Amino acid sequence: MAMSLPDRLVKSLSERGETVSAAESCTAGLAADLIVQVPGASRVFWGSFVCYSVEAKHKMLGIPEALIREQGPVSRPVAIAMAEGALEKSGAAWAFSITGFAGPEGDEVGTVWIGIARRDKSGLIVSQAQSHFFKGSRNEIREAAAQAAIKQLVEQLLALLT
Repeated sequence: MAMSLPDRLVKSLSERGETVSAAESCTAGLAADLIVQVPGASRVFWGSFVCYSVEAKHKMLGIPEALIREQGPVSRPVAIAMAEGALEKSGAAWAFSITGFAGPEGDEVGTVWIGIARRDKSGLIVSQAQSHFFKGSRNEIREAAAQAAIKQLVEQLLALLT
């Protein structure tokens, strides 16, 4: 039987002796929940920041309100700032962020940005973000976004091994 994405994430991080933290907006902790369902996740999962509002993103992660105002809460710069903020606040080796429009209505529903940040060997922060578009109900979009974030993180971890 194939390993689930959360299982692969926990296994990869365990093998590397590293930890991960999360900053979630539209998924409101759903990705964290998927990770902690895996036995042994407590060895690698630092915790999660659920930053649903603009104020929470600013107060919890230190994201400048001007950045959110200028770029929008669902944007590449905000996804990167969320991941970097989670990395800084937690001290984890890795952090990921999810920010998006899950609905129920509007032209942008289904748009999600996922950011990933890590420290390289010299201690510098390396970060990137990818946009996604998911179709479905509000909860289907949230579920797809949580799975995509874990998948993106697993792919980044595996890329470092090659």
